[in-house]
Amino acid sequence: MSKKASEDRVVIFDTTLRDGEQSPGATMTHDEKMEIAEMLDEMGVDIIEAGFPIASEGDFEAVSDIARNTKNAVICGLARAQFKDIDRCWEAVRHAKRPRIHTFIGTSPLHRAIPNLDKDQMAERIHQTVTHARNLCDNVQWSPMDATRTEHDYLCRVVEIAIRAGATTINIPDTVGYTAPRESADLIRMLIERVPGADEIIFATHCHNDLGMATANSLAAVEAGARQIECTINGLGERAGNTALEEVVMALKVRHDIMPYRTGIDTRKIMNISRRVAAVSGFPVQFNKAIVGKNAFAHESGIHQDGMLKNAETFEIMRPEDVGLAATNLVMGKHSGRAALRAKLKELGFDLADNQLNDVFVRFKALADRKKEVYDDDLIALMADSASEAGTHLQVKFLRVICGTEAPQSADLILTIGGVDHQVTAQGDGPVDATFNAIKKLFPHQTRLALYQVHAVTEGTDAQATVSVRLEEDGKIVTGQASDTDTVVASAKAYVGALNNLIVRRAKTKPADEMKSVS
Repeated sequence: MSKKASEDRVVIFDTTLRDGEQSPGATMTHDEKMEIAEMLDEMGVDIIEAGFPIASEGDFEAVSDIARNTKNAVICGLARAQFKDIDRCWEAVRHAKRPRIHTFIGTSPLHRAIPNLDKDQMAERIHQTVTHARNLCDNVQWSPMDATRTEHDYLCRVVEIAIRAGATTINIPDTVGYTAPRESADLIRMLIERVPGADEIIFATHCHNDLGMATANSLAAVEAGARQIECTINGLGERAGNTALEEVVMALKVRHDIMPYRTGIDTRKIMNISRRVAAVSGFPVQFNKAIVGKNAFAHESGIHQDGMLKNAETFEIMRPEDVGLAATNLVMGKHSGRAALRAKLKELGFDLADNQLNDVFVRFKALADRKKEVYDDDLIALMADSASEAGTHLQVKFLRVICGTEAPQSADLILTIGGVDHQVTAQGDGPVDATFNAIKKLFPHQTRLALYQVHAVTEGTDAQATVSVRLEEDGKIVTGQASDTDTVVASAKAYVGALNNLIVRRAKTKPADEMKSVS
């Protein structure tokens, strides 16, 4: 085994802001990217892949600002195997305390056909571009895209070329989620054994979850000698997503007996960043999702509940506190004061300044007047709404819906647009349709409603509803999410939130979404 593979430290490379953001509809605003990057850094992520700088001016600015502001993590940008991509990437990351250039090219037979290069031509391209990247930056990562479907002899050849050209990390991507754990391990082991210079670099694993094996494949690769796992919060990513950070980190922590490896992640911060990524991406976490799902620490079976009361270890292999989940779900109400609200929010991972607390307190009181009991999940939804409504161009000021047993329904709406109130009445096939039609009258647009999804935040007839809306316009996909005890109001806020995100997207010049190839 190589010197690097014999070490027990596993590097966590988070690509939520790059590969995760490529999920259709998961595009984040500049401020949201900055916020997520700060949370990743505070959690102890070793490397943050902040974006694809040449893809758009917005991506470049986000990577550049993250590079300037991040305190500890390595900041990485993605670049295709082209000089202009690599130069643009370096321009974005160069101000980081610890910059990295990540360049890639597809090496499988299917992917070699795309640029119409034969094996020798591609090998020369790899040598030239990795050399160019290393001349700019002493921390270079190279990826053979679709490595798991690349011929082994050729894969060994190009990996050796990349190492000789100066790559310090070699990432082996399972780009289409095709491989299985045994294959994942065998591939890493084969490269370490066959490639000259492999003992001087770090091998990384980048897995997609198309067959539901991303976490298993990543852990198998680590056991075979990989020492960097590429992953995302909540497993966010294209198609079925990427390896979930929370799953591999907690697997290594809980099963340290059989996987004696360590990470630098503060696992107590997992739940908070999971919730925030879900809110800004518009991708709710499924209830039975491992580690961060709502039901991950819930027990309904009588046998399970009896066991939990006697000894929590009977049915829980980790403590809720280990991932930042409050051990108790204390109920707040309309008589709770600012101090109690501040304490509860801090327990949930929100440390607010006085002016922020005052704004949230007003919202909390309004919610408490409508609900007898305000639970932790209600407060988390409230915080998500507070963050999404700050500095928006469109805001719902007033909504009244008239419903009856006979269609059409009608909606009276006051929408604040750029600080000016506008009022309209519209009809539709149901209260939500009428509300959306009213919004369209006041803010005309040609978007297509690609997703409308509702789920309850807590239980009971007075539970808040969280609504997710996804809109599509000319290839641009945006999402909005909002919560309210009134489902129609939540729907209006979510729809308007998506439109606000669309306004931001429209303002970006040359988005060039088609350039966001995945490694």
